[in-house]
Amino acid sequence: MTSGFIQRHLLGTRTLSAAEILDLLDRADRYVAVNRSPEKKLSVLAGRTVINLFYENSTRTRTSFELAAKRLSADVVNMQTGASSVAKGETLIDTAATLNAMHPDVLVVRHHDSGAVSLLSQKVNCAVVNAGDGWHEHPTQALLDALTIRRRKGKLAGLKVAICGDVLHSRVARSNIHLLTTMGAEVRLVAPRTLCIPGAESMGVSVFHDMAAGISGCDIVMMLRIQNERMSGGYIPSTREYFRHFGLDRERLAAAKPDALVMHPGPMNRGVEIDSDIADDVDRSVIREQVEMGVAVRMAVLESVTRNLARENGEPWGDEK
Repeated sequence: MTSGFIQRHLLGTRTLSAAEILDLLDRADRYVAVNRSPEKKLSVLAGRTVINLFYENSTRTRTSFELAAKRLSADVVNMQTGASSVAKGETLIDTAATLNAMHPDVLVVRHHDSGAVSLLSQKVNCAVVNAGDGWHEHPTQALLDALTIRRRKGKLAGLKVAICGDVLHSRVARSNIHLLTTMGAEVRLVAPRTLCIPGAESMGVSVFHDMAAGISGCDIVMMLRIQNERMSGGYIPSTREYFRHFGLDRERLAAAKPDALVMHPGPMNRGVEIDSDIADDVDRSVIREQVEMGVAVRMAVLESVTRNLARENGEPWGDEK
């Protein structure tokens, strides 16, 4: 088992050890206090450049990466692919080569194709952070979910976590499955048969097609958004029918533990996967807290990959300067 996170890139959670996950969570935990203080600016990444390259629309992820980088004093460039040479037909590899020639320190990339971020990481000299690729992974979302859970429950090991909804199209679900099982949590997938990952049991999870049975006795109920933009065909009869069977309301939540926490990666479709009464319940919902933890986690990730890149290149870092 490695001692701390030592990788140049963060491409997913599947290859992370428990020690690497703990290192990132502990580092992020310290940044939570920084973000809650009056003076939020640190000089950790002063002189470094972070480029946010998003091929898909994003509010929470892109904004929190930008805020995280700026709070660490990095220079930040947000690339709008619709207004760049990408819109003129430039390939991902050509874009990577162009950006690489500008010597950034970190590329934060969101792409609609699974595996695209990994491919790009092989073509650049800087660190690459996966901000979501296709159906594949979204590692910083899983890390912020884990941080939220650990701060509320004091642990991850031994907890029962139900991931509910459109699991098939969800990179969030896949990253959470890898991370939570690595950390010793019991993970359940709760979804219609049409929206479940084929052969999901091989990932070390239990599969349920009944909402009440799936969340029964769970510590965490994590709802997922219906991803209509990734669907081609009739996966559900209607949103009304979907909510009737798989939407989270007060009655269904009663099947979980009395102190079970409700999570959602956002954006929420109220009345489709979750009732507003539950989403806004300050005693049970930690959805807003997840957003807060996202900035701290992304600060930890940006610091870690930049530090590892510097050491890989034989450059001084921090107190070594």
